[in-house]
Amino acid sequence: MPPSRRFRPSLAHARLGESFYDIVEPARFPKCVLRVRNERWAQRIGLESLSEEEWLAAFGRFKPLPGSFPQALALRYHGHQFRAYNSELGDGRGFLFAQVHDLLDGRLLDLGTKGSGRTPWSRFGDGRLTLKGGVRETLASEMLEAQGVDTSKTLSLIETGEALERNDEPSPTRSAVLVRLSHSHIRIGTFQRLLYLDARGDLERLLDYVVETYLPEARRATCGERAAAFLASVCRRVARTGAQWMAAGFVHGVLNTDNINVTGESFDYGPWRWAPVLDPEFTAAYFDQTRLYAFGRQPDVLLWNLSRLAECLLPLSTKSELYESLRLFEPTIREEFARMVLARLGLASVGAKEDGALAGAFWEFLRLSQAPFEQAFFDWRGGLASEERAQRSPASPFYRHESFAPVRAAFSERQAAANAALDHPYFARSQPCSMLIEEVEAIWAAIAESDDWDPFEQKLAAMREMADAYGNQAAPAPGP
Repeated sequence: MPPSRRFRPSLAHARLGESFYDIVEPARFPKCVLRVRNERWAQRIGLESLSEEEWLAAFGRFKPLPGSFPQALALRYHGHQFRAYNSELGDGRGFLFAQVHDLLDGRLLDLGTKGSGRTPWSRFGDGRLTLKGGVRETLASEMLEAQGVDTSKTLSLIETGEALERNDEPSPTRSAVLVRLSHSHIRIGTFQRLLYLDARGDLERLLDYVVETYLPEARRATCGERAAAFLASVCRRVARTGAQWMAAGFVHGVLNTDNINVTGESFDYGPWRWAPVLDPEFTAAYFDQTRLYAFGRQPDVLLWNLSRLAECLLPLSTKSELYESLRLFEPTIREEFARMVLARLGLASVGAKEDGALAGAFWEFLRLSQAPFEQAFFDWRGGLASEERAQRSPASPFYRHESFAPVRAAFSERQAAANAALDHPYFARSQPCSMLIEEVEAIWAAIAESDDWDPFEQKLAAMREMADAYGNQAAPAPGP
């Protein structure tokens, strides 16, 4: 059965030209066992009618989707990795398999892979993904979506039957291939490569493509004006996502410039973690010895990365115009942080200044009291309307800490937001859905030791209930 008649493929990225990618062949795997099929997002792009065998053919053997790329494209880019420039990057274990339009809002979506085989950019890698890595990326993207973070979505995870050797986990270990949906895989590093190569024509071509395809708000009459408006738009989008990470307690772990894309969407989840309590020094990656990408440093890192993007645009615009665009990052991340804290608490806004004060008071309470991060947001959903529930919480002793007094005072001036959904069954629980490292390891242990996928499926179900409670569940596509 082919994709539904509503399926709207695109060849947009191919039109940039072959200087932006390499045509590659997917790996051939010994077997394909379906582990994750995201039905809601399959419907959003018109692939819900695929049988299981057709799904495996598309996302395990990479049979081209009708109307999209006849061959996979490994994208070319450079990037700063832990502040060291690397000109040998690129899609080393993934490729752009297809592009489609979201049937709900019409936006273009990339179907990008992880673990699909070697490419010219694999260097010494095998181009594969461990099954544990695929499970972890699925859990991260589902949890972030549930919390309202602008994130890529895991569309498919297929186990592929190979035994992989890895230095940082017990080996041999099981293999998988993952397909993610993201609004773009064009990164800051894509622009950095063109600056490095002094390819001004391609740089201008890429800018125009991104503006027309993803950021129409940046359309301007001249190239210089477009470049500055483009940077301003990217700064706002990246600031919004950074604020969302902070309010979610999320640590990405590897904020290299090749992991920041032009639409601002969060993607590519490796050593991520959620902070159990508010600790600015909390770090996700064991190899981040200097804590460069620690929880509290994420906003500064994002601005540093955006400054590298600004450097790439200097051949097209003026330093003063680009500087003015960069200046938008800090006020935007402050405003978006307050908005996200209020959204997570289910409280109505009363004004930017007051909202910022409430967010600051709640943040200071979390820092000083060391209350459990996710539990505190859960307990006080709706503000004082949930006080009785909060007092029954296992975290209730923390709410007697002196630092909670300003929070309570701020809550007294607020009403629950219209969409707080306090009567949702999710808020009848005593504890929220969470995604701490101990839970992740327990889920993986069940799979690794006895091929028991029940804890994984149960966690996905819990996160989808959470998403529904917070109003962050992906809406279904319109009917035929």
